[in-house]
Amino acid sequence: MAESPFGPPELWRHDDLVAVSREFDTDLVLQAYRCGLFPMPARGGLMGWWSPLDRAVLPLDGLRVTRSLRKMAHRYEVRVDTDFEGVLAGCGDPRRPDGWIDGSVRRVYRALHDAGTVHSVEAWTADGELAGGLYGVSVGGLFAGESMFHRPDIGRDASKVALVALVDLLREAGGDARLLDVQWATPHLQSLGVVEVPRPHYLRLLAAALPLDPPDWTPGPRPARAPEA
Repeated sequence: MAESPFGPPELWRHDDLVAVSREFDTDLVLQAYRCGLFPMPARGGLMGWWSPLDRAVLPLDGLRVTRSLRKMAHRYEVRVDTDFEGVLAGCGDPRRPDGWIDGSVRRVYRALHDAGTVHSVEAWTADGELAGGLYGVSVGGLFAGESMFHRPDIGRDASKVALVALVDLLREAGGDARLLDVQWATPHLQSLGVVEVPRPHYLRLLAAALPLDPPDWTPGPRPARAPEA
């Protein structure tokens, strides 16, 4: 694992928030992911660097797909990296409660998307409207999910469909050590199969995942597949 600019993990605070900084750029963000942290704004205009004591991950063989979700999946076309800006805008909608995607986050993640490190998975309606999706950071065998959204008027279950497609894409890439990180568990995510692991265990999973090759992020539609139960 890369040497951490935040110091060795055994010296980190016993808290989800490990550090804060005024610096926030693409290089520091990538170093953070490789070392088991992720950024999210803190108070006072500072950037927080977080490594939850209980980290939420989605085992690729543990995704739970309901019968209703399998039916809904056929209503959408899934695409990769065809409207990252639309997904970023949907995830960063200021009307969403507890929103944290501010201007600096948008700037840095746009740059990382342009560099081929940040990717979006999108669910589109038959009429060609973006109904929902997700985005995150891909480094080696790690995919760090950052945010997901759906449009309630046209996109029921659209973000879940995008998640199913993401898991399918990661499975296709192979490697038992591949890691899908979702930061913190919520009841919604746990209903989909997300589990929590202690920070030291997450860091071991990360060390095993990073040497793997990244998935195929070729932009465009994904082949239609029936989600597994």
